[in-house]
Amino acid sequence: MADSLDPLLSLQETARILGIPVRTLYQMNYKRTGPRSYKVGRYRKYDPADVKAWLQDRVSA
Repeated sequence: MADSLDPLLSLQETARILGIPVRTLYQMNYKRTGPRSYKVGRYRKYDPADVKAWLQDRVSA
């Protein structure tokens, strides 16, 4: 039984979803404060589930 994988998001797509500039996402990657990302070749990619989980962790109660 094959697992269906969600397509990974690009840096630009992730920044757009988060509503932040791409430059800010670059800085968050450097400081390791943003959502978990993966290097795929020379590109940085984001799993939509990781982005969603990262956002959920930042919801104020």
